[in-house]
Amino acid sequence: MFRYVHTNIIAKDPEKLINFYKEVFHCKSIGEVRDLKGPWLDRLTGLNNAHIVGEHLLLPGYGDDHPTLEIFSYDSIRETIIGEVNRSGIAHIAFEVDDVETTLELVIRAGGSKVGELVTAQYPNNMQAVFIYARDPEGNIIELQSWREHFGSYS
Repeated sequence: MFRYVHTNIIAKDPEKLINFYKEVFHCKSIGEVRDLKGPWLDRLTGLNNAHIVGEHLLLPGYGDDHPTLEIFSYDSIRETIIGEVNRSGIAHIAFEVDDVETTLELVIRAGGSKVGELVTAQYPNNMQAVFIYARDPEGNIIELQSWREHFGSYS
């Protein structure tokens, strides 16, 4: 069996980031709160005396238990290098939303920020997409996207 399970974000302030994703992106608590430590975790992470706290949030639009956004924090956090959209590795997470501009306003009011400009792009089969990159309060990049049928010209 293969299935996608979760994406993990390490947070400086997990409570604040958990609330951000619940408020802005309608992620839901499903009772998967974690407070992890012990020799097995040290072996898994390669860290001495590792201690993780956080929660799995159910991502919107799927089943009752997966996939989740796992927001964790360690007792000791390394300094963050702010991600860029063209940095190698995992660059962003994306959410399809009803209204990109309204959701961007929610992101900013909740402590996030805008990365680039709002764009509209034409796709085959008369589809049009509206996109923007934003950052959550800890600098992680989020893509907001909205899709609709478009029957106008492609100029």
